[in-house]
Amino acid sequence: MKKIQMVDLKGQYNGIKDVVNPSIQEVIDSAFFINGPKVHEFQKNLETYLGVKHVIPCANGTDALQIAMMGLGLKPGDEVITADFTFAATVEVIALLNLTPVLVDVNPDDFNINIEAIKKAITPKTKAIVPVHLFGQCANMEAIMEIAKAHDLYVIEDNAQAIGANYTYTNGEKVKAGTIGDVGATSFFPSKNLGCYGDGGAIFTNNDALAHTIRGIVNHGMYERYHHDVVGVNSRLDSIQAAVLDAKLPHLDTYNKARQRAAKKYNEAFKGISSIIVPQTSNNCDTICDYCDCHVFHQYTLRVVGVDRDALVKHLNEKEIPCGVYYPIPLHKQKAYLDERYNEEDFTITNQLVKEVISLPMHTELDDEQIAYITSTVIKFVNG
Repeated sequence: MKKIQMVDLKGQYNGIKDVVNPSIQEVIDSAFFINGPKVHEFQKNLETYLGVKHVIPCANGTDALQIAMMGLGLKPGDEVITADFTFAATVEVIALLNLTPVLVDVNPDDFNINIEAIKKAITPKTKAIVPVHLFGQCANMEAIMEIAKAHDLYVIEDNAQAIGANYTYTNGEKVKAGTIGDVGATSFFPSKNLGCYGDGGAIFTNNDALAHTIRGIVNHGMYERYHHDVVGVNSRLDSIQAAVLDAKLPHLDTYNKARQRAAKKYNEAFKGISSIIVPQTSNNCDTICDYCDCHVFHQYTLRVVGVDRDALVKHLNEKEIPCGVYYPIPLHKQKAYLDERYNEEDFTITNQLVKEVISLPMHTELDDEQIAYITSTVIKFVNG
């Protein structure tokens, strides 16, 4: 059995290097390293794939979130509601802009932001909601958009973990994650489902005026050289990373299918084990169906109940099985984001999840032998 990786980027690269290498060399030969033709080519191809009018590439996913908020004109003191159970970048940019983060609880089944918690958190100062499509599955965007419309709020989708996932409305219409709200943001960090070989990100919107504003913000506020029309930042996707992403984009659906296949294998192996709660999908399925398109499994995250999760992590590491705990500390308990407004009873699910979650290896190169070894090792431990 080959060595198990949490993310096997080298194995994935070996399958596409005949396309990636010439694309990188083309950029080097052209010397168009910033805002070159490869960036614009990738932008157009991603717009087509997502079915969105505007993709604005930028330097990383955190910048994408910050720039999205800047583009919407949010002001210091404006309240922004987001999930307590996620990576810190989501709340980090809110704080950096002197906005007021309002953290709320999540669902126990899909780990996404809880709709009733959003409703409870809205005040006259609320200006935006940031749903995080955690681990590869969309939050309940239909309900979120209804809330936003009723209260005149912006919706900023944090799509760093769910690119390629579909969201299905109750009427059957399907749209790509990140294209539903006023604006979406994503990351192309190497381990993402669509990842480059460095840092990268992008912003999505169907709003022409907002897209124009954001295009200025990412480039020092310039639309014409040395004419600074808006306050901006320096956040651009370099051409080499765009070349890598454009080479990988045609494979994204295949990559996601490979992740779904691996997740289905995991779920089947863990079926019937009461101490293991497997990931749930949203398209009215009680498991991962053969036509799954709602979850792209950036992470495969279990909940272990009545089990010493940290001891399981140690055991897996001893067996040379990498794993991760995403996330071990709720954002409302992080030193940087402590706030006397928060009450622990409002975070019962998050406070439980941080004790139970564990993410197993998930990537495009997982094979059946590896999955069998991983699952049997987990099962033996939880069964004592």
